[in-house]
Amino acid sequence: MPTGKVRYDNLRAAVAQVLGFSRQRVEADRWVAFRSHYGLNALYCQPGIRGAHEKGGVEGQIGYFRRNHLVPVPDVATIAELNEMIDHWDQADEARRIRSRPRTIGEYFAAEQPLLAPLPDDPFETGRLFTPRVDRYSQICVRTNRYSVPVRLIGRTVRAILHASELVVYDGREEVARHERLIAKSGTRLELDHYLEALIRKPGALPGATALDQARAAGKFTPLHDAWWAAAVKAHGERDGTRALIEVLLLSRHLPHEHLVAGLATALRTGALTADAVALEARKAAEADTVAHAEPDSVDGDRPAVTSLTARRLTQLPPDRRPLPSVAAYDELLRLRRPRTTP
Repeated sequence: MPTGKVRYDNLRAAVAQVLGFSRQRVEADRWVAFRSHYGLNALYCQPGIRGAHEKGGVEGQIGYFRRNHLVPVPDVATIAELNEMIDHWDQADEARRIRSRPRTIGEYFAAEQPLLAPLPDDPFETGRLFTPRVDRYSQICVRTNRYSVPVRLIGRTVRAILHASELVVYDGREEVARHERLIAKSGTRLELDHYLEALIRKPGALPGATALDQARAAGKFTPLHDAWWAAAVKAHGERDGTRALIEVLLLSRHLPHEHLVAGLATALRTGALTADAVALEARKAAEADTVAHAEPDSVDGDRPAVTSLTARRLTQLPPDRRPLPSVAAYDELLRLRRPRTTP
């Protein structure tokens, strides 16, 4: 972390108002809290042409990065994926030399790093806090956008922390929802899992649910789900078949998505159209995956070693220092036996 003055452009998140053609600014409240937490001493560039020379090198390097990595615009599914790509490009950029300088960017940073101050022990919460009320549709409104929460929270007031790329919702200290942030206005982001308790009582609402459409678009509700659903409806009827599918979706809270999909595929091939059968096949897939990724601790070539549960339990017990049992006392009874008499 820098120890001296840090030069800033008049970014809107930090500067609420520029006071004339000077370096005095009316700073935003959140920026003052952030700057105070890290002990930063800000020096603001002059506005207009007068301050253009104060940040030319930084803006030039930003332009280089944008032209070489962000043109054309990367095709990504989520903001998290884009951030991973930017981190990879940033690490690769450490080997680059700026113009004819003798050292690379990484070498210059290694020389400057010992001069930086350590970061505080406690991180600063950069998100903005909201306390919305959950409406009857199990949704909250944050900056004109709507996000879903579990149906058990209808009518309650929750805490929502809005970050640059995601929204995290808390009920007390418990995290109850996490969504990717919507950038546009008046958007809706729904999680199908939040509505399962209500849908299992009213299964007829599932086929036309907006949350189901978004789950399909996100790849969480696969064509295999649709095929198993159609087979279950054909075997059990519309109501019971849809309810069986909802019970399968509830399994995703305890089983990984890939194992549940594998269980659906096996159950569909064998004609097992119940949630219990899907759970059994999903657990079999999880066990097979665990064995496949286990370390090769074998005793007979490719065959894995068999561990005795009894031996494993005995190794965890303290040593038994008691003397061995003796039957000497019972031998005394043999001498007192009376001889048998024949009638």
